[in-house]
Amino acid sequence: MEISTLTVYHCLAFAWYFFVNYSVVHLRTDNRPPELFLYGGQWKYLTVLNLVLQAVFYGVSFLADVLRLIKKLRCVKCVISSRDLLFSVLAFPVSTFVSVSFWALYTYNRELVYPKSLDGVIPQWLNHAMHTTVLPFAFLEIFATPHRYPTKKKGLILVGFASSLYITWVLWIYAATGEWVYPLFALFSPAGLAAFLAGSFAITVCFYSFGEFLNRMIWGQFKENDK
Repeated sequence: MEISTLTVYHCLAFAWYFFVNYSVVHLRTDNRPPELFLYGGQWKYLTVLNLVLQAVFYGVSFLADVLRLIKKLRCVKCVISSRDLLFSVLAFPVSTFVSVSFWALYTYNRELVYPKSLDGVIPQWLNHAMHTTVLPFAFLEIFATPHRYPTKKKGLILVGFASSLYITWVLWIYAATGEWVYPLFALFSPAGLAAFLAGSFAITVCFYSFGEFLNRMIWGQFKENDK
């Protein structure tokens, strides 16, 4: 994709995620269902954190494109490195996990992940913006421009660190409130929950590896200047 076209795309993607985040933050909760307890606000949900992550990623991508257009080569290398790390370790695997896991659980039993009472709070278009469109955006980014992945060891360590941070946040909320962020977790024994979380991490690692595989298959080996 030409740099000018890529700049427009990243600008539009950033504007879209900014709008979606704005819409989420300004949801009316006058008739808040009991499933939406207040502790941690919206920031306890991986879906919402992913929306913020995507906005940051596309903002950094847009900045990298602008710097390339005005030929600020000293600055652009650092920004591109940050962009690639964000995409490889977080933006692609997290958005893929959010979309695939949400719709898999929703299809099995929506009450486990997105109770019907939420339909009166979250418009249908916003539900799809949070859980559906994030997936094609992630894949389109791989096809739009190459990304330099870290070494396998470094990448997996960073994915594991990010996953551990979120799991710790979820467990902290449970310890403070006695409520699980996701109703699904209440069905597990401690050992079952540990197995479920370990399985979720393994799936995230698979998505990370899949993104790396696609990037390599589409773009092969490339030089820094090719980006």
